[in-house]
Formats: sequence, C-alpha cells, structure tokens
Amino acid sequence: MTPHRSARAAVLSAGSWGTAVAKIMADAGTSVIVHARRDEIADSINTVHRNPGYFPDVELPAALTATTDPAAALAGADFLVLSIPAQSLRTNLAAWAPHIGPATVIVSLMKGIEQHSHLRASQIITEVTGVSAGRVAVLSGPNLAREIMDGQPAAATIACTDEDAAHRFQKACHTGYFRPYTSTDVTGCELGGAVKNVIALAVGIASGMGLGDNATALLITRGLAETTRLAVAMGAHPATLAGLSGLGDLVATCSSPLSRNRTFGTHLGRGLSVEEATAATRQTTEGVKSAQAILALAHTHGVEMPITEVISALLHEKVTLDEAAAALMQRPPKPER
Repeated sequence: MTPHRSARAAVLSAGSWGTAVAKIMADAGTSVIVHARRDEIADSINTVHRNPGYFPDVELPAALTATTDPAAALAGADFLVLSIPAQSLRTNLAAWAPHIGPATVIVSLMKGIEQHSHLRASQIITEVTGVSAGRVAVLSGPNLAREIMDGQPAAATIACTDEDAAHRFQKACHTGYFRPYTSTDVTGCELGGAVKNVIALAVGIASGMGLGDNATALLITRGLAETTRLAVAMGAHPATLAGLSGLGDLVATCSSPLSRNRTFGTHLGRGLSVEEATAATRQTTEGVKSAQAILALAHTHGVEMPITEVISALLHEKVTLDEAAAALMQRPPKPER
C-alpha cells in the first residue's frame, strides 16, 4: 500500500455484517468492492446502491461497488475482509487463496469455532493460505449490523500480532460513528466473540421461558467468567475479555433483540425445537454451530464451562429445557471466581 492512493478492500461476502463493514470502510475513505454470490445483489449495489437481501432501506456509498467474481474483488486489495459463516470458511478460502495478493492483510469478522478441528478463524486462515500470523487480523466488538447501518455510534477491537497491520486497518475503518481500537491479543478477541454467542443463546432461552432480568444478569456475569477462564487457559490476556471484544460484545449480543443468537435462544425457550428455531431465525447462528467445539476446547484445557455445557446438551437434545435450567441452578455453591 502506498501513501498516494486510498486503501483498497475486498469484502467477501455481501451478508448483513459484511455489508455493514463495507459501508464503514467506504465512509472512512477506503475503496471497497464487495463480493456477492448472486447477480441481482451485485447489480443492485452497483446501480441503486442498496443491498436488497439485507438492508433494502439503506443507501450505500456510491464508491462502494460489487462483483460476483472473487478474483476481481481481490485484485490489488490491501485488505481482504472475510464475513462468511465460520463452518464454511475453510472451503471458501481454499478457492479464494490463489487470488490473494502477497501483501494483503486478511481480516476475519467470523465469530465461531470450526466444528471438526476446533480451530479459530485466524488459525484456519493461516493454515489454508500459508500466510504469516502477522498478516491476519480480527475485528470484534459490540457491533449490531442494523445499528451501524443507521450510523449509530459503535466501537470494536482490531487484533493482530503485527501492530502496524492493525493500525493500517484501523485507519481504513475509522469514521465519525465507528471507533476501532487495536490489540495484539488475537486469541482473546476471537474467543470472546465465539463464546458470547453461546451465552446469548442461554440468555434468549431464559427470556423465552419468562425468566427476568436477574437471570439475564446471572448468565451474562457467569458467562463472562467461563469465557475468561477458557481464553486465559489458551494464552489470552484477561483484560481483553473485559474490553470491547469480550464484555462489550457479550452485553450487546445478550441484550439486544437484533441479536440472532439471543433470538434463536428465545425460540428455544418458548418451546420450539432446534429445527423450528433454525427456520424461524433464518440466518446463520454461530452459537448453535460452535457450542460443541467450544466445549471440546474447554475439556482439552481443563476448564469448567457449565453454561456452555448445558447449552450444548440442550442443542443436542440430551436434556430438556427444565433439566437445563435445573442443572445450572443446582450446581454446588462455591466461591465466586
């Protein structure tokens, strides 16, 4: 990247969060091209500056363009921003890897753990592409796409082991309504983003069952405790989990009706099956896909994660709703840690 031109970013793909981040970057003065899988989405972004699949009511910046050709999107990109379901990252990235430039910084927006390998997104990226860890960044925080599309204030953490790369991406997405901070704790940022989805499922279930704010506060607080235990056991700094990508993301995802994980949990709490809740939610719910993998990481590192354990059992129909609630409340009393 040279100082004589604006940074260029390829955003793959045109889902709700990918579209929101593309808008942020375009508003920050970055040249952005979005990869859309469908011709009608790309055509709409290019001609009427709207994404009819997610935000048909929001006008996108005119400088934000789209294509259905991933190679065209990646040509000359300083940043590759990945916003796809965590479970399909490996397959898609293998197809896109030959088109990634030798100096492109890859930015992950994913908040999930791969089911079969139990790897975080940054680990999958380095494994599939062969790029160094210093070229992989993570953007994570309390970022509800609908609010950001409306220009409401938000902040996030950009984590990368290469501080210069983090600072360059920070500049590429800093706007009057979006404030990015930097960190070198990639592990902490990724685990905060992944585990909070499982805790949000639990909060949604409690809400769907008619439980009150005390239960919500209990689940958020103890959810943060078990997230921090796992993250620290895997090498993260505990302060990261008290920041935007930890507590901040946890509160937003557990509290907002805009959160798909909380919404999914609410459907379960009202008696819907996993299949029925999936149909009702209609979008990828990373907590459902990642719960078992997160629990496997906890077992590997000898960490107790009672909320995650109960949610995983409920998702796999090993316990009923009433049994899940009882399992959490009937745990032996102990000192708070």
